[in-house]
Amino acid sequence: MAGCSPRGVVVTDRQGLIIGWTPGAERLLGYSSAEARGRSAAELLDAPLLAGGEPARGEGTAGHGEQHSGLDVRHKDGHRLAVDVSRHLLTPGADDTGGEPGAVLLVGPPSGPEPERLRQSLSGWVLQDSPLALTVYDTDLRCVWQSAAMHRFSGLPDEARRGRRLPEVLAGPDAVEWEERMRLAMAKGEEQVGELKGTVLTAPGSRVLSVSATPLRDAEGHPLGVCALVFDVTETRRARDRLSMLNDASLRIGSTLDIVETARELTEVCVPRLTDIARVDLLEVILRGEEPAPGPLVGPVQLRRIAELTLFEGVTTEQRAAGEADVYLANSPAARCLATGRSALYRTNADPPIRAYIDQTPERQAKVRRYGTHSWILVPVKARGTTLGVVWFTRSRENPESFDEDDLSLAEDLVARAAVCLDNARRFTRERAAALTLQRSLLPRRMPEQSAVDVASRYLPAEQRSGVGGDWFDVIALSGARVALVVGDVVGHGIYAAAAMGRLRTAVQTLADVDLVPDELLTHLDDLVLRLSEESGADSEPLGAEAAGDIGATCLYMVYDPVSRRCSIALAGHPPPAVVGPDGTAEFLDLPVGPPLGLGGLPFESVDVTLPEGSLLALYTDGLIHTGHRDIGEGLETLREALAGSADSLDSLCEHVVRKMLPDEGPADDAALLLVRPRGLEAHRVAVWDVEADAAAVAQVRADALRTLGAWGLDEAAFVTELVVSELITNAIRYGAPPIQLRLIHDRVLTCEVSDASSTAPHLRRARVYDEGGRGLMLVAQLTERWGSRQTAAGKTIWCEQLLTGAGGPLLDLEGIATA
Repeated sequence: MAGCSPRGVVVTDRQGLIIGWTPGAERLLGYSSAEARGRSAAELLDAPLLAGGEPARGEGTAGHGEQHSGLDVRHKDGHRLAVDVSRHLLTPGADDTGGEPGAVLLVGPPSGPEPERLRQSLSGWVLQDSPLALTVYDTDLRCVWQSAAMHRFSGLPDEARRGRRLPEVLAGPDAVEWEERMRLAMAKGEEQVGELKGTVLTAPGSRVLSVSATPLRDAEGHPLGVCALVFDVTETRRARDRLSMLNDASLRIGSTLDIVETARELTEVCVPRLTDIARVDLLEVILRGEEPAPGPLVGPVQLRRIAELTLFEGVTTEQRAAGEADVYLANSPAARCLATGRSALYRTNADPPIRAYIDQTPERQAKVRRYGTHSWILVPVKARGTTLGVVWFTRSRENPESFDEDDLSLAEDLVARAAVCLDNARRFTRERAAALTLQRSLLPRRMPEQSAVDVASRYLPAEQRSGVGGDWFDVIALSGARVALVVGDVVGHGIYAAAAMGRLRTAVQTLADVDLVPDELLTHLDDLVLRLSEESGADSEPLGAEAAGDIGATCLYMVYDPVSRRCSIALAGHPPPAVVGPDGTAEFLDLPVGPPLGLGGLPFESVDVTLPEGSLLALYTDGLIHTGHRDIGEGLETLREALAGSADSLDSLCEHVVRKMLPDEGPADDAALLLVRPRGLEAHRVAVWDVEADAAAVAQVRADALRTLGAWGLDEAAFVTELVVSELITNAIRYGAPPIQLRLIHDRVLTCEVSDASSTAPHLRRARVYDEGGRGLMLVAQLTERWGSRQTAAGKTIWCEQLLTGAGGPLLDLEGIATA
């Protein structure tokens, strides 16, 4: 024992020769085991009384063949040492031929002012009350003597214990292994120290024993047997194992903000160290991230199994997939646990609540028979005053020992730690669901049909640990059969990034409707991001950490004209688009990359690119190319290779690119991909006239426009087109500046455009009764689907569009127009 004077055990044969010498004897008397073995104990220690015989003066007996005496012995260094010696005579075996038997000597320092009584007390403690079980085995490793502690462990009296091997007393594979180590100690003459686990005959449950085996040899060095010392360290080991489990739980549970993964981590910590079967059942609302009702849950309740791990035939396996739901009646163990908010321990299947639960369905009865389940613990999952569900712990035939109160306390500690992580995951699920809902409501649900382009897209939200980001894409119809293509990425994650994305997408659509050129549009968008950052920073009560600070974003804005097959592109810190040529080779456009949005004061630059027939455009965000295992350069090369592959359609090519770029798991950041196949508008579907700045030219141009409509089969659109052409050209002649040009475009709609060199834009106004002007644009707005103006490098263009129905003509309410 720690802090006590050293004591030793010496074993002698019937001649008084030392055959066993423990490390305690070496520390007390100075002689090593090798120096002592084979020598006479009386001669080595210069103590004749150690030779045996009847007790001398001052000696006493304590029964059970024990003798106690105080002796003056010689230490190895020569000085005399007063010690207490307790001698226990070994019981002769069946083949004994007579003579003095061998003995076990317990040697220690004097025990105080009452040496005789204290010596007897010490001897009685070592042999009768000490937790150290002392056993002597012969060369066949059969017991020839045991102390009282070993008597208590084995549950066998000396007569029944003698002649039996260790595996016949201690059940379990460790007993067989330790017997081999005792054999090794006897063969090599070296002490063996270790631990063994097993079930002792009279001790409840499995025990953990600290064991040391010292070889016994005669004077010639021949093996005589083994002396084994055993100490029960079961409670110490269990306490250490519990602390280890709690430490593992703090490290392993809650590594993600995923509810299912957190539940699985709890089961993996508990199986098989605490239980053979662990199951986590949670309320349905938890999976949706919703807030459950506070307090205990009363009455029947439906729970969904989130995770279940089972130890079957010594192998840990996932027995059932997550997702099955069970309805627990009001008197079931789970319902009682949720109603009371307290844990429950059932040591056998005969407990009425468990018996009723098992007998409720044949499936449960079959499962109990299959696994041999016999002991149960149910712990409610509670966090922040809210009940989330219940965790089941079950032991089967793999572990015949029933749960006890210590196991219940450990289970409650583990579930309490997991409950906080599950609630955090639930809250994150709720926030993520809100962000996804907001994000999806702000992204285009379906692309508008366009004659200028065929498109396919993929949007992959970030995996749950990162949270929803602010990537977006858009396809916006412009006047003159043109189309705007947009891809953007707001820095950050969460609901605030999604909200910022929605504001920027709306701003881009509004600015695109004004028909700004790409570099000018990005300049206005940059100003908007700066204002959003100022609003966020000026908020005296910020909504959260993500709402504070600057807002940054990148953006690619492109306008494609199917008439000229030219693209006008500008970048704001965004990766360049890829172009797949008609031959299948993919290259990235070499474009000037402007600063990201939100820096302010830095210019953007537009570049015009002509796309050949049969080409393909790929627009994307950096979440597609930049992942944790590769940099942007590697990602661009991988994307180029993926785009070069053949595909039956744009949609299948989209799927191929996503699988190639993100093969294993979802992206760490949002990833958007927009594939665009531009189409040119046939020349015969576009008509252009240069108009002289003379009112007399209006009639001729009007007639030419009507002939063109006849050639296109759009006779029913002639009436409106004649009025629109007259009004727009007359306004251009009267208020604009030459050169003046008329252009008709026959696409999904009929577009009429009049351009002049004046930059003054017209404004719609309502004419009063006696006004001679002001009705032209009102008439155009009433007759057409939509109209507008856009600035050009040479001036401005006024345009309007008519829907084509039936044979190509618009449906008009001429009476309503005339009245207006």
